[in-house]
Amino acid sequence: MADLKERLLPPKPQSAINIRDASYRPSASGRQPFQGMDLSGLKKRGQGLRSWIRVDTSGNSQIIEVDKFTMMRRCDLPARDLRLLDPLFVYPSTILGREKAIVVNLEQIRCIITADEVLLLNSLDSYVLQYVVELQRRLTSGVGEVWQSEGPELNRRRSSRGFDNVYGSTSPDYLPFEFRALEVALEAACTFLDSQAAELEIEAYPLLDELTSKISTLNLERVRRLKSRLVALTRRVQKVRDEIEQLMDDDGDMAEMYLTEKKSRMESSFYGDQSLMGFRSNDGLSASAPVSPVASPPELRRLEKSLSIARSRHESMRSSESATENIEELEMLLEAYFVLIDSTLNKLTSLKEYIDDTEDFINIQLGAIAV
Repeated sequence: MADLKERLLPPKPQSAINIRDASYRPSASGRQPFQGMDLSGLKKRGQGLRSWIRVDTSGNSQIIEVDKFTMMRRCDLPARDLRLLDPLFVYPSTILGREKAIVVNLEQIRCIITADEVLLLNSLDSYVLQYVVELQRRLTSGVGEVWQSEGPELNRRRSSRGFDNVYGSTSPDYLPFEFRALEVALEAACTFLDSQAAELEIEAYPLLDELTSKISTLNLERVRRLKSRLVALTRRVQKVRDEIEQLMDDDGDMAEMYLTEKKSRMESSFYGDQSLMGFRSNDGLSASAPVSPVASPPELRRLEKSLSIARSRHESMRSSESATENIEELEMLLEAYFVLIDSTLNKLTSLKEYIDDTEDFINIQLGAIAV
């Protein structure tokens, strides 16, 4: 058998033989190689630990190291949702409402929002740090003020749509935690895109005017690069606008994003079941086994059925009323930023039309010279 193995397998290189011998040869100190080393750390290093910034409902922040599978269990998310937050990949802007979390991917802001915390990928980007600082300021002050870098346009639109009462309220509990965290993310993305559009406008109009006065290869190349940037920015703005509009058109998706209400309903249902089990135990019945309809007294079965029906009706009425109110709150919140991002899109559309008109003028001039 050994002879057959030697004939079939190629000879090992000398370097591999030396490495194998060295791995089993004692060193001068008498210790085996790799002895005392923490080899489990090599396995941990390959588990994909990532640094996250955690902000709780009180505004306290901390840096935590969590791997992908722990984060999936913690937030009850599938792996495909976490891939949207991967900084190594470029995904279009997305807002997803899940059972226990909201996954937000808006420009530089990539985070997971739950009813108790915000988990943000740790980054040195200035907009990420500004998001954390702004969220902490709002949670600690309890006043829903607007993003400092945004202009008066959004404030005017909010006032015209009755947002003064919402954002001027000093009550920290007017909006649930997840909506306030989502609002800061929307503000950061919309103001960033609006500033990018404003910078493009400042650069574009003088360049186009120069091109009309002097047609040259250099000016044409500069306009071509400008147009490429305009197309890329328009696509990003359009995606954010479509994402907000899609959420506003689907009441089910908006209701799914109310995490605080769902958590409170689950807790009340759990405590209601616990109290019912305690009621059975006090009457001498087993709390672990189901009540037999034959062995149970008729009065107890009727009372249990009445309590169950009353609790289910109360929970359904309360959930439907609160869902309607919260959908209206979230819809108003999304509508404000839809108006802002739509204004940014109109700026870019006007700029594109100006570029097209300039190109038509240049073609007319070149045609007249050729004739």
